[in-house]
Amino acid sequence: MRHVGQNDKLRARSRSLAVRCSVAALATAAALTGCSGSGSAPAGRQGPADAPDATSARLAEQRRMVAAARKWRLDQVPLTAPAPPKVKPRITAREGFEVDHQEDENLPPVFTTVPTDKKIVFLTIDDGAEKDPRFLSMMRELKIPYTAFLSNYLVKDDYGYFRKMQSYGNTVDNHTLTHPYLPGLSYEQQRDEICGMQDIMEKQYGKRPEVLRPPYGDYNQDTLRAAKSCGIKYAPIWNEEVFVDHWEYREDDKRLRRGDIVLTHFRGTDEWDGTMVDDMRRFLDKVTREGYAVARLEDYL
Repeated sequence: MRHVGQNDKLRARSRSLAVRCSVAALATAAALTGCSGSGSAPAGRQGPADAPDATSARLAEQRRMVAAARKWRLDQVPLTAPAPPKVKPRITAREGFEVDHQEDENLPPVFTTVPTDKKIVFLTIDDGAEKDPRFLSMMRELKIPYTAFLSNYLVKDDYGYFRKMQSYGNTVDNHTLTHPYLPGLSYEQQRDEICGMQDIMEKQYGKRPEVLRPPYGDYNQDTLRAAKSCGIKYAPIWNEEVFVDHWEYREDDKRLRRGDIVLTHFRGTDEWDGTMVDDMRRFLDKVTREGYAVARLEDYL
């Protein structure tokens, strides 16, 4: 049976205002003008008593974001993602990532990029090994959405950490019970890994996910059949992977694309030369510098 492997992951188990100015420049602009123009309401849409309140709130939020960016030592304030589309894009399997009977059995598509004309990327974080409270604070203060793909053997010692993450508006999804190489298992064994994690996710987080990331990005037809039987509708993998000290790319031109899914891991100093905060600083500085905002993956599925 044909399987699709992602060899580039085998060793990895191991941001209303489009602000593009620097943190220092934004601080000055916020105090003087709010970097405004894009944040003004259309004429006639608000009464004279409302305008000062709206402006004050906007400037206060700008100042708060500047302070947060300084606190976490970012080069710039992260950009704000546009509103989610009213009509979600049609997600299909990436060419070359299909399995037999992909369409006629309506199997969950494996994809690395979401169709969009917006300059956005999606942040996904795998497994759950590192549970850094500073990471939760950083992402909450900077209003960065992300999706966590959890494996039970790594999160069962502290389900509460990920409940707090969920309470901040982030999504938790399925990454199997024990993070095995799924194509090496029988259909029933794969189904146990996926459905078993569905049961735990429902018990611990109140919902059975519709999104699965197969460990290592490896899967075959049985994987997607088993996933579908467990209620999975999508199987996103990634187009770039960020580490604390470098990026890796799937495409030869080594650049971000609109709608790309970016992978990183719950890792800390035990395995990396830095923390999750360091990792996120690298990620956010790069995407902001290149004009991308971080959007919520599930808003497009």
